[in-house]
Amino acid sequence: MKKKKKLLLINPLNPYKRDALFDTSTISPPLGLGLIAGLTPDEWDIEILDENFGEFQYTPADFVGITALTSAANRAYQISEIYRSKGIKTVLGGIHVSMRPDEAVQYADSVVVGEAEAVWAKVLTDFKEDKLKKRYYGDQLPLENAVWPRRDLFNPGYAYSNIQTTRGCPMNCDFCSVHTFNGNHYRARPIGDVLDELETITSEHLFFVDDNIIGYNKASAERALQLFKGMIARGIKKDWYCQASLNIADQDEVLKYAAESGCKMILIGIESEKVEQLQETNKKMNLKIGVEHYEEAFKKIHSHGISVLGALVFGLDSDTIQDLENRANYAIQSGIDAMQATIITPLPGTRLFERLEKENRLLFTNFPEDWKHYHFLEVIHQPKLMSPEELMETMHACWSMMWNEKTLYKKMLKTLKATKSAKAATWAFTSNMERHNTAFGNKKSPLDINNMLNGLPLNR
Repeated sequence: MKKKKKLLLINPLNPYKRDALFDTSTISPPLGLGLIAGLTPDEWDIEILDENFGEFQYTPADFVGITALTSAANRAYQISEIYRSKGIKTVLGGIHVSMRPDEAVQYADSVVVGEAEAVWAKVLTDFKEDKLKKRYYGDQLPLENAVWPRRDLFNPGYAYSNIQTTRGCPMNCDFCSVHTFNGNHYRARPIGDVLDELETITSEHLFFVDDNIIGYNKASAERALQLFKGMIARGIKKDWYCQASLNIADQDEVLKYAAESGCKMILIGIESEKVEQLQETNKKMNLKIGVEHYEEAFKKIHSHGISVLGALVFGLDSDTIQDLENRANYAIQSGIDAMQATIITPLPGTRLFERLEKENRLLFTNFPEDWKHYHFLEVIHQPKLMSPEELMETMHACWSMMWNEKTLYKKMLKTLKATKSAKAATWAFTSNMERHNTAFGNKKSPLDINNMLNGLPLNR
């Protein structure tokens, strides 16, 4: 039998913040690499090397594919150069590479710009024929008959499985590059295909990675409703969380069936409790709903036994030190259950990056090495109304206030009372503890969701 060629797919980790990242058991697997593996013919032997579960060690291969977020881009380049120095060809892809192809192509034999599904077969053919091109450009294809990821190749240490049912976003938030990478049109997979794939996932805990599972119109909301009803009809028993815009609070029926199908938490981009900051970030949906209606929206979600993971950004141009402190207090006092508080970070491909670069306000510009700073927990730009040192000092104070354990236990009890769901409260608490560990670099053992549930009076 002819020996198979070895394809090695690598998920690099930013070593600069290795000790301060989320517990590896609580983040989700590298879905993009799983999809690439799913697209690869059986004539290849495939392995995923994941630095979330151990630092890179050289593994022999015939061809190497590497993806990376911006903060791990330089690490991806370093690993690519190791293989190239041994005469092994490499290809780089993913969102950072797609935003900075001229940079990435210096460190690889080839780069894929955009979504890989349209070009991966051509990449493999060209490699076998020794005709590998420097660049391939992937179109944004319809998602009918989308390939399933090779989940059998993911490290078993992940606590969550993940699945994608839609791509694209018509919004144009100042700090986001999703619409640049996946397009500004909402593309959806057929519900039947999604349900078929869900039936093959063995993990009890699931993350829908869609940027907004409910979408932005009646048709997409109806689609979400049919997905959740389909999960119930097929007996797909998962506890899950997702990302959605604040308008999901207007959809009682969607929330009802989301909860019945296993939804325990929804991540919502709140960004700020002030109108001027929402205007600055071009957060149109939140402006439309109105900051004065935030609490009403949280209560509506809670009424269905679902907790709210609220994402807040700090360090906007209109932020004062008092604004930052007020936002931290708002997060603690509001109906937000799990608190995500990050420093505004200009990523390549965003209008924010373009503006700050043009204004010479980026503090770290020795690329690619300085990409290691772009991880949302460090000040990397010159704020308008304070010094970088003041912003960083204030953020440490805010994190200490938001994520001290006494506050988090109070939050959990408040969530339990609001949702009447022990699981929703536990998911929110676990999420808060992940961020506690991230901000303070703690190396606590990952929280066991099931064990925590045993200590709570309700189980819904």
